[in-house]
Amino acid sequence: MNEKSLRDLLIGIQHHEISVDAGLDKLKDLPFEDLGFAKIDHHRQLRQGFPEVIYSAGKTTEQIVTIVEKLAERADNNILATRANHDVYEAVAARIPNVEYYDLARLIVIRRGEQEKRGHILVLSAGTSDLPVAEEAAITAEVMGNRVERLYDTGVAGIHRLLSQKDKLYAARVIIVVAGMEGALASVVGGLIDKPVIAVPTSVGYGASFGGLAALLAMLNSCASGLSVVNIDNGFGAGYQASLINKLGEVDV
Repeated sequence: MNEKSLRDLLIGIQHHEISVDAGLDKLKDLPFEDLGFAKIDHHRQLRQGFPEVIYSAGKTTEQIVTIVEKLAERADNNILATRANHDVYEAVAARIPNVEYYDLARLIVIRRGEQEKRGHILVLSAGTSDLPVAEEAAITAEVMGNRVERLYDTGVAGIHRLLSQKDKLYAARVIIVVAGMEGALASVVGGLIDKPVIAVPTSVGYGASFGGLAALLAMLNSCASGLSVVNIDNGFGAGYQASLINKLGEVDV
C-alpha cells in the first residue's frame, strides 16, 4: 500500500463509498504480516515508496512463492526478487501473472502497470565480466521507475573508451560504476564529473583481488570527492540508492 492508495481508501470511507469494516480489512496486515517463517513488511511501500524486496538466496522455492503472493495481494508498485534462479522464476510464474526473469542479473520482476521513467541514471561497467552486477543495478533502478542508460566495458585498461563517452557522463544525474580487479574506474569517473557516483566493487579478478576486497578497499580509499561505495557485488543496493538520489532531483526546493 502506498500513500495514494491509503489516501483513496480514507476518502472512500469518508464519502461512505467503502465501509469501515472493508477499510479495516485492507489495513489489518499493516505494518506486517506474520507467516511464521517470514514477517512481510506491507508498510514499507508507504514509508519508503517501494515494497519490500525479496532476497531469494537461502530461502526455499515455496517460501519465495508464498512471499511473492502475499506481496502481490497488497503492493501497488512493481515487486522485485533478487538472486533468484530460473527454477524459482518458473514456480512464481506458475502462480502469479506478469512475471519476468532476467537471467544475467538473476532478478524476478512482477510488473504492476506502466511507470513514467524519471531522471537519468547511468550504469558503467569496467569489463564484460562485471555485467551480472551491473545489470542487477540497472534493472533494479528501472523497476523503481528511473530512466537508465548503460555504458559497458569502459575500464581503465582502455581509458579512451570512457573518455569518448564524456557527454553521457555529463548528462546523467547519478552514475553507478561497477568494477572488479583494482576498482580504479570509480575514482576516474569521480574525478571527471560533479554528480553523485555510486561505486560497486565486484568479485571479478585473480587471486590477490581477494574476491572483490581489493576493489572495495580501493574504492573506499578513493581521493575522488562525491563517491560512495556499496558492498561487494551489491548491484541491487547501488540501484536502490541511485533511485533515491534521482528521486530527490525531481523535488522542487
